[in-house]
Order: sequence, then C-alpha cells, then structure tokens
Amino acid sequence: MPTDTKRIRGPEVSQSLSRFLGKPATAPPPPGGARADGRQRDQVDVRPVFVRCGLVSQAKGSAYIESGNTKLICSVYGPRETERKDETDMKSGRLFTDMRFAPFSCPERGSWIQGSQEKDLSLMLLESLQPAVCLHKYPRSQVDVHVMVLENNGSVLAHAVTCASLALADAGIEMYDLVLGCSIRQDGPSYVFDPTYLEENSCTSGSEENQGGVTIAFLPSLNQISGLQSDGEMAEETLTAGVRTCIEGCYKLYPVVQQALAKAVRRAAPPPSES
Repeated sequence: MPTDTKRIRGPEVSQSLSRFLGKPATAPPPPGGARADGRQRDQVDVRPVFVRCGLVSQAKGSAYIESGNTKLICSVYGPRETERKDETDMKSGRLFTDMRFAPFSCPERGSWIQGSQEKDLSLMLLESLQPAVCLHKYPRSQVDVHVMVLENNGSVLAHAVTCASLALADAGIEMYDLVLGCSIRQDGPSYVFDPTYLEENSCTSGSEENQGGVTIAFLPSLNQISGLQSDGEMAEETLTAGVRTCIEGCYKLYPVVQQALAKAVRRAAPPPSES
C-alpha cells in the first residue's frame, strides 16, 4: 500500500502517562520554618518575577507575567465603538474583563467554558482596574481585557491585576496609574506572602481560625487601593497588617513592572534615522 503522507503515524508501543508524573506535592512545613519553595514565613518574600509586554501581535496591547510557576497572559482590544447606546455609555467608555483558566492550568479545570469562579474573578478584576482607567477619555467606546491563566500555582488574582494593568499600558490606554496586585495567606500565628496553590488550599496550623487570605490592587504612584478581596476568618488587626504587607510587596514589584514597560517602549520606537 502507498504511504499516507498526510497522517502522522504514532508509535507502535505506548506507555501510561502516570509513569512520567512527578511525586505528589507534600504539605508545607509547620509555621515558623521555611516554606516548601525555600521562602520564609512572615516576610515580604516575592517569588522570582518575569514580565514581558507586546507578545500578542493581533491585540492592541498584551502582557505576560510569570511568578514562580504561576503564568498568565493578557490581551487588550479596543477602544472600539460599544453596541449599547444608553446615556451612560455616551458620556464615558466601558471596561470589559474576562478571566479564564486554561484546561491544563490546574487539576480542577477540564474545559474552556467559563465557570462561576472565573466569573467572580472577572468581576474582581474589573473592580480593581476600573478606578485606574480614564474611561471618560473614551466616550461611546469599550475596552476589552482578556486574561488567560496558563498555569495556576497560587495568587492568580493578584498577578492577573498586574498583568492586565501592563497590557492596558502597552495598548496605550490612558490611566491614572498602574495597578499592581499582591496577596497573603494567614495561617494561624504566621502568614505567607504570595502564597502558592498548595499553601492556599492547605491548613498547617490544625485550626480553622485565622485561615483567611487578602488580595489587594494598589496604585503605587497615587498611594491608593483600588480593590480589596478577603476570604476566610481574620481578626481586624490581622487584616490591617495584611493590607500593609501587601502594599509593601507592591512597592517591591513596581520597579520590575516599570522596567518591562520601558523595554516595550524601546522596542516599539522607530530606529533613529541616519542623517
């Protein structure tokens, strides 16, 4: 028989994918010691961050952020004419946010269909970004922000806020300030900054008390908080200290974001003409 050149022939013998899976992740060590990834508890210890702008050529602006094993990409489209013609849209523009998890991003996901958790995260993302965008500059227009979580290893909402803010700036959307996100997780008497997926879903203190988490969206130049999301049970003084810790983490992240935007501007600038 003639060889079918349009079909890729698979191997004659295959093996189970379970043979190539790594060892299951173990629970973090008890409070007071080092965390599973080597960072210290009760310290503003940020995971290594990689940021890049302008990766999606079809979008008006885009950004990619990688913090540890948490990886997200954001694309911004618009401003475009909005379909709604009510009085509110005529005076100022509208911001639309859509945040989704890729099917391979975490064990719980299995399809591209947006679930209830993604809808809640999209709303939180909108509330965090909207105060920073000059929507009155875009009457009768809409700006679409699409965030895709490629790998979920914790603190996805905080990194989504930072990634979306970078993409908006890369698209040339006028903003009052950049928006940076940071989060902490309280675990009994101690806390973990920029928690991983395992730390967000485990309890090492053996008690249900003081097991809350805080995520903030912060405008560093204006020194203002544009969004705050809290879950679990936390004392009032613990919540206040958590917000201050997140603000400190945003200031640590700010130079990295500024450097990424500066590199994007230099890449987009036309080369100097030879006289």
